Amino acid sequence: MDASMLQFLFQLAKGLSRQFGPNCEVVVHDLATNDQDSSIVAIENGSVTGRKVGDGPSHVVLEALRGGRENLNDHLCYLTRTKDGKILKSSTIYIRDDDGAAIGIFGINYDITLMLAMEENLRSFTMTDTPQQEPEWISRNVADLLDELIDQSVALVGKPVALMTKEDKVKAIQFLNDTGAFLITKSGDKVCKYFGISKYTLYSYIDEAKG
Repeated sequence: MDASMLQFLFQLAKGLSRQFGPNCEVVVHDLATNDQDSSIVAIENGSVTGRKVGDGPSHVVLEALRGGRENLNDHLCYLTRTKDGKILKSSTIYIRDDDGAAIGIFGINYDITLMLAMEENLRSFTMTDTPQQEPEWISRNVADLLDELIDQSVALVGKPVALMTKEDKVKAIQFLNDTGAFLITKSGDKVCKYFGISKYTLYSYIDEAKG
């Protein structure tokens, strides 16, 4: 790689490592020299993997290079493990010449070992007996609660009010009655207006649902 390209990659590596902190290793490999055993020309936060300038690429990169430098694809967001047991989230980006051949590698290795441990601990606090269940809605006031219950009744029927049959509306009213919606003051007026029915019809639907 030419000097200007290397300088840009050095600056980018330093910037990313500062942005994401000491757990983020950023490494630049120069493949143009064909000396794969000492391809690392810049590395920030090398303590993550224990590598330094003059070391070579990981086995993942070496395996890819065996297949030819023209057919390499970037490898993003995959997991790797260090010899001392750290789990890393890694990305390998190939720097190419005008002919498309890989002449360098820009690698990012983020140590997520602690995050994985925290995730496991947090799961014990967040898991419930019914993990697939949608979180319950918490309304700010009874007006919001009634609106939410009406929306749920419509979702239960599966069609908008304009397309509902009498049976559909009875089903919706039954849901509202079962969920206690009519315990809310003046809920009947709002429900009647929403479904386009009279108070008499509302009461008959409630009786029909009970029967």
